Amino acid sequence: MKNIRLCTKSLIVLLFLSTICSFSESRLQICKPSSKIKAKKPPNGHCNIEEDDICCIKDKIYTTYKCSPQVSSKTKAILTLNSFEKGGDGDGDGPSKCDDKYHSDDTHVVALSTGWYHGGGRCLSNITINGNGRSVNAMVVDECDSTMGCDEKHDYQPPCQNNLVIASQGVWRALRVPINEWGELDITWFDE
Repeated sequence: MKNIRLCTKSLIVLLFLSTICSFSESRLQICKPSSKIKAKKPPNGHCNIEEDDICCIKDKIYTTYKCSPQVSSKTKAILTLNSFEKGGDGDGDGPSKCDDKYHSDDTHVVALSTGWYHGGGRCLSNITINGNGRSVNAMVVDECDSTMGCDEKHDYQPPCQNNLVIASQGVWRALRVPINEWGELDITWFDE
């Protein structure tokens, strides 16, 4: 009889701990990969490496995400560089998703990974970016798709990582990052 009570108590404790762990995980909104895609070889004329495009590699498996890490007052991210001008290196998808317009490289504009873009929920809102010992405000105008890639629509480039803030030259200049160091920078950001 003692063993049955002990077993019952142990089972109750395990169920309780399991419930707490499940609640904590859902509260933290842990972002797990949503899928994988296998890349095909890009057709000739796509993904010009001379223009710094990142081309999908045939038969390589790429991870996709529908989510991004939870946003806080110090959301960690990687800042990358892109042009939002017509004819710029980010023009493969056309104008920005939020306003169907192109934006000067001198303006402070960004694209966010899919989860942070939040289905357009952050469109035309400002975020504050902290990096290189400085801060800058920038407007969200586009999405960096982390759910798909390696196809014509995405210019045969891989899906975006789920933790990217893709910024115009104006943002990089405002953070006073030397031009020879433009490309990737660890930052934090938050909603204004």
